[in-house]
Amino acid sequence: PDTEIRLYEVPVAQQIKGLESDLYDAGFAQSSEVGEVLFAVPAWNDPMVVAVPSRHPLLIHKKLPLDEVLRYPLVLCSHDGCEGSSPQLARMLRATDLEPIVAEQVASHDLMVTLVAAGYGLGFTTEAHVSTSHHPEIVTRPLAGRTPVLTTYLIRRIGEPAEVLQRFVERALFD
Repeated sequence: PDTEIRLYEVPVAQQIKGLESDLYDAGFAQSSEVGEVLFAVPAWNDPMVVAVPSRHPLLIHKKLPLDEVLRYPLVLCSHDGCEGSSPQLARMLRATDLEPIVAEQVASHDLMVTLVAAGYGLGFTTEAHVSTSHHPEIVTRPLAGRTPVLTTYLIRRIGEPAEVLQRFVERALFD
């Protein structure tokens, strides 16, 4: 209750620089690649889902087989626009034997949702991400089988944190 928390949304590279220079005390990112003076610990996982236009033939499935999803064009966030989730998704796609058809690479999650709604292709996201869009022309479906997850990491400097930061980390990771 006696701790002031300020939230900033910044690109991962800027967040890492700010953490290294003590501008920020801690951060959250979907990347664990943080250099040598910081460390990243998994904070939470969100199951990945497929964003599908509301009138798509794949909607006959309650859970979408990945091989069926990959038969359709995809709208993917670029590495620059989705710094953390893009590499995690790329690893998942490389693990398949199929080559995805990439219709569009976009700079933001919001643009991906808009293009999926317009029928340009399917997208990968999480329920948490797509729920902020509230787009009526989007339906999400989980993937069949082992559901891939998108991991969000808590990042901070290596070393003993101040007591206030330690309490924040404990609450963020264990509540």
